[in-house]
This record gives sequence, structure tokens and C-alpha cells, in this order.
Amino acid sequence: MQYFSTMAEEYQAEWVPDFDEQLFKSAAELAAAKTEYERWVALGDVGLWNVDIGALDKATLYARESLKIAAKYKDNWNYGNAIYKGHLTLGRIALRQNNIDVAKKQLLLAGKTPGSPQLGSFGPNMILAKELLEAGEKETVLQFFELCEEFWDYHLEKLIKWEEQVENDETPYFGANLLY
Repeated sequence: MQYFSTMAEEYQAEWVPDFDEQLFKSAAELAAAKTEYERWVALGDVGLWNVDIGALDKATLYARESLKIAAKYKDNWNYGNAIYKGHLTLGRIALRQNNIDVAKKQLLLAGKTPGSPQLGSFGPNMILAKELLEAGEKETVLQFFELCEEFWDYHLEKLIKWEEQVENDETPYFGANLLY
């Protein structure tokens, strides 16, 4: 099977996202938003894709706006996604600014999400966890996995396997959990 190296991860060829296309799509959804609610739903993805292209100022603004608006929608299906993606985005930004302590804090805040239908079934995006593992932050990642057990019981076996791998100083293959 052929592999490509992207974002310090080997993805199977069919999983490699077109980052420009994803950013364009998420930015278009944000631009098309006619209400605060529609904008809020679109903010999470556009923030994450802006980190990937290095637009950290934009990503910061989008993540903070999403977290601020989230307070109005605590009973909404997207609330857990917004909390997760907002903190994931801020953590990835902090890591790129060499602020590992803030990145660790943001990862743990992301893990404290109440969950959502998407997080409960597909699971969380593990890109920040992987990046922190690469920075030697094993204990924080293990704490994060424990937090994820609260909302991602559908694939608990994955978390258990990843925990064992991290405890053995291995980097798990997160597969599709690096893409959503």
C-alpha cells in the first residue's frame, strides 16, 4: 500500500485531504452563514483548517468566537463539537508558538467536552494529542485519553489500545482520527 507523509503523519492515499479544498469549503460555509447560529456551526472547521495553512491569527479569532458563542447553545447538539474544536484549535496554535504548557492545557480542556453525536461515534480528532506526543508530553496525552472515555465509549477499545501504546513509548496510528 502506498503512503504519503502529511502533517508529520502517514495517511493512506485515499485519506489524504486536499487542505486548500477543505479550507475553501469551510470558509465558504462561514461566508454563507446568515445567522449567528449558522456562523457558529461553521467556525470550528474553518479555525482548524486555518491552523493547517499557518493562518494562526485567523484561526485564533475563529476559535475564540466559537467558544464565546457556544455559551448561548449549551443544549445544542453542536455544543460539544464547538468546545472540542475551539480548544483543539487554540492548542495547536499554542504548540506552533512553542507554548507547550498552553497547548497541554487546551488539549485537556478539549477533552472536557460534554461530547456530541459526532464525537461519540467517530471520536475526537487526535492531531494535537499526536503533536504533543511528538513533543514528549506523554502524561498529558494519557490524561486526555481518560477524558475522552467519558464521551467516546463507542470505540473504547481504540482508546485502550492507544493508551497501551503510549505507555509503551509508541506513537499510535490514529488513522482517520487525525482528519475530523
